[in-house]
Amino acid sequence: MKILVVDDERSIRNSMKDILEYENIEVVLAENGASALEIFQKNSFDLVFCDIKMQGIDGIEVLDKMQKLNAEIPVVMISGHGNIDTAVECIKKGAYDFIEKPLDLNRILITLRNATDKTALVKETKKLQRRMRKTSDIVGNSESIKKIKDIIARVAPTEARILITGANGTGKELVARQLHEQSNRNTGVFVEVNCAAIPSELIESELFGHEKGSFTSAVKQHKGKFEQAHGGTLFLDEIGDMSLAAQAKVLRALQENKVLRVGGDKDIVVDVRVIAATNKNLRGEIEKGNFREDLYHRLSVIVIHVPGLNERKEDIPLLAKHFIREICEEYSMPSKEITTNAIKELQKFAWTGNIREFRNVVERLMILCDKVIDTKDVQAYAMPLFSD
Repeated sequence: MKILVVDDERSIRNSMKDILEYENIEVVLAENGASALEIFQKNSFDLVFCDIKMQGIDGIEVLDKMQKLNAEIPVVMISGHGNIDTAVECIKKGAYDFIEKPLDLNRILITLRNATDKTALVKETKKLQRRMRKTSDIVGNSESIKKIKDIIARVAPTEARILITGANGTGKELVARQLHEQSNRNTGVFVEVNCAAIPSELIESELFGHEKGSFTSAVKQHKGKFEQAHGGTLFLDEIGDMSLAAQAKVLRALQENKVLRVGGDKDIVVDVRVIAATNKNLRGEIEKGNFREDLYHRLSVIVIHVPGLNERKEDIPLLAKHFIREICEEYSMPSKEITTNAIKELQKFAWTGNIREFRNVVERLMILCDKVIDTKDVQAYAMPLFSD
């Protein structure tokens, strides 16, 4: 942790330095407002303690300029002539807190802890918000992506069930999330189930819930995903991997809008919009006896096919810039430029892993390359992925 202390009294600066360094905190001192602003612009701080009454630029002006430079860093104002009006003015201008001289050790430490806790919470919130934003983006201007966006806009406000098809890594989940966000259920929850990741003996309990004691490990009642998604959207990913027994129960739930928990004897009414996705050819699975034809017809009122990246390589420039911006935010690293030739080099590859693989390559380039990503960088760090 790094803290800036601004005060024109040497004794106050040194006292603050001793207190904070005892807490294993790095301390930078400034004897006036002008030097404080210069230091603030050149360094990164977790917190600032700033005196109000100083010669030249006073603490109120320092606070105002620091807020314009970086409002996320909390500033605690210090004054030996404190009054209610001064405190209110400081808080209005964005100060985190206001403490009076003579400084009290416990007051300083409590303020320090609360301010740093708030900063950590704000950072985590922004990080989560970035993750939420990035999961919903469908990036591209190719004809196939434009068509998908148009279909989403048309069908999202309806209650039609939708089947999303496409290879692994193409972005089927993004399409499902966009359908939810543009629907009339967007204030409700979006519940995702990866049918391929759940063992066949547990899939029914996961989807429909179970009653306490219904099987050995059922130590308490559990609400299934259908109940959890009540009023919202249930996304059944990789539904082609679901067992036939579970398919029969999903079909009943879709027909009757009711579910029965494992071990239960009472139907539970659910209001859920179901969106399904698969990387399999379900018609082929029907012919093999692995998938119910009646369930297929229930799920596929609208079918949206998401093309692989090799089918829309014209989107690679946009995708590259999008992922560069996203990765910079995620890792808090300076932005980097990617040249036109580097983009052309990326467009030569066969992207068998689709968008997921492409993002991994961009992330690798961002970590290993200098400020400008050029053809030689792509050849050095992406080519090995495609070698025999």
